[in-house]
Amino acid sequence: MSAHRIPTRVPLTLAAALVGATTACAASEGAVAPTAPAGQSAGQSTGQSAGQSAGALATGEGTTGAPGIGDPDFPLDGNGGYDVQHYGLKLSYDPATKQLAGSAAIQAKAVQDLTSFDLDLHGLTVSRVTVGGAAAGFGRQGDELTITPAARISKGDRFDVTVDYAGVPEPVRDYADLGTYGFVATSDGSFVTCEPNGAKTWFPSNDHPADKATFDFTLTVPQGLTAIANGELDGTPRTSGGKTTYVWREKHPMVTYLATMTTGKFEVRTGRSAQGLPVYAAVDPAFHGSLDHLYTESAQITDYWSTVFGPYPFSSTGGVIDDFAAGYALENQTKPIYGGFSPEDGIIAHELAHQWFGDSVSLTRWKDVWLNEGFATYAEWLWSEHTGKGTADALFQRYYANAADPMWSYPPGAARPADLFNGSVYTRGAMALHALRKDIGDATFFSLIKKWTAAHRYGNATTAEFVALAERMSGKSLGGLFDAWLFQPKRPAATT
Repeated sequence: MSAHRIPTRVPLTLAAALVGATTACAASEGAVAPTAPAGQSAGQSTGQSAGQSAGALATGEGTTGAPGIGDPDFPLDGNGGYDVQHYGLKLSYDPATKQLAGSAAIQAKAVQDLTSFDLDLHGLTVSRVTVGGAAAGFGRQGDELTITPAARISKGDRFDVTVDYAGVPEPVRDYADLGTYGFVATSDGSFVTCEPNGAKTWFPSNDHPADKATFDFTLTVPQGLTAIANGELDGTPRTSGGKTTYVWREKHPMVTYLATMTTGKFEVRTGRSAQGLPVYAAVDPAFHGSLDHLYTESAQITDYWSTVFGPYPFSSTGGVIDDFAAGYALENQTKPIYGGFSPEDGIIAHELAHQWFGDSVSLTRWKDVWLNEGFATYAEWLWSEHTGKGTADALFQRYYANAADPMWSYPPGAARPADLFNGSVYTRGAMALHALRKDIGDATFFSLIKKWTAAHRYGNATTAEFVALAERMSGKSLGGLFDAWLFQPKRPAATT
C-alpha cells in the first residue's frame, strides 16, 4: 500500500514533500503452513485451531488444512493445505440497501492430502458450498470458513470450490491504527481497498500475499453506475432490467489485497500511453477536473518506470479517484485508487512503482513489507530526480540530518504487525536503497533493480533474496550495510 494511510502511514503532506523537498510468476508454489503436531495448527500452541471443528481435528489425522498460511506475525491470515490458481467472482451490489450477493468459484491445487480446509471470510452469510460440484459441509468460527468436502482430496489434485453468500459487508475498522479498509460502502457504491487483509470482507479467499492467483470479476450494479475491477474489460457492459453487468479479467497473478470492486458514479477516460499501453482512468464527478491529469500522468509515469524497472508487468495501467475520504492511496493492481483527493505526481509515481514492487514482485511474509514501501518511496525520489525537483541524494541527506527522527528506533527490515506501515518502513527503507546505490554505483544498482523485477516477476520474494542478489551482482559483502539500515534500532553511521 502507499505511503498515505493515516495516521500510521506517511501523511499526504509529507508524501508531497518527498517529491518537492528541494523546491518546497511464477504463480505461488503453494500456501503451505509450517509443519505442526497432529491436530495442532501452525501458529497456535495448544487447543482447537480457529475454524476447525472437533470432528475435523479428530478425523483429519494430518489432513486438515491449517487456518493460517504460516506467517508468524499474522497467524490466522491465509490458510494452509492448498494453492489457489484462480478466483471467479460473480457479485451483485445494491448501494441503496448495501447488500452484496456473491458466488465465488475458486480453482485450487492441494499441496497436502485434505479432508477439510479453510477459507478466510469476514461476516456475510454462506448459503451453499460445493467442492468438485458436490455439496460440501461447512462451518464458521471467527473469520474462518471451514469446508469439509464429500470426498478426500489428495495431494497434487486440482479441485474447484464454489461458495454462495450474501449480506452487508463489514469493513475492517481501526485495526492496528490502519483506519478503515476492505469493502467500504459509499453514498453511491463501494470503495474497496484491502491491504493488508481486507479481501475477506467481500469474498472468501486465501487472504495472504503468499498465495497469488488470476481473477475474473462479473460485477452487477444498478443502471447508471460503473463497476471497476482489476485487469481489463471483457466486452461491452450489458444492461438489462435496470442493472448493468461489467466483466473484468486480470490474467496475471495477483495477491488478494490488491483486488477491488469499486463502484459508483464515475467519469472515465481510456486510451493508450505513448508506448502503446492501454490506460483506464476514472474519477468521481466531484473530481471532474482531475481526470485528464490522472490519465496523462499515469500513462507517462508508467512508460518511464518501464525504462527504469524493466518491462511493465501487466496489460494496462491507470487509476481511480473516488469520493471516499480515506486519507490514503492503494496500489490496486493495474488501477491504483486514491481515496478522496487528487494525487500529485509524486504520489502517482509511488503507486505505479508498486506495480513492480508489491504487485508483480510480492511479499512472502509481511515482515518484509519494506520491499514494497521502501522501493515505492525511493521511486518517488527517483521521480523527483527525473523531473528536476531535487535529487535522491538531497532527499536522503535531508532525512539523515534529523537525528531525532523516531524512525531510527524502528528497524524497517522486520515490520511490526501492530505498526506494519510505520513511516520508517517507507523512509528508512528508501534510505537503505540509496545507501546501497551509493555503495555499489549507479550502473550496478539499476541493473540490480531490473534483475530483481525480472527474477521474481509474478512471484514472491524475501529480503534475504534481495541481499543475496545484490551481493552476487556487486561482488561485495553487503551484510553490514543492510544490517545497519534495516535491522538495527539506531541511526546508521554516515555514508560517504
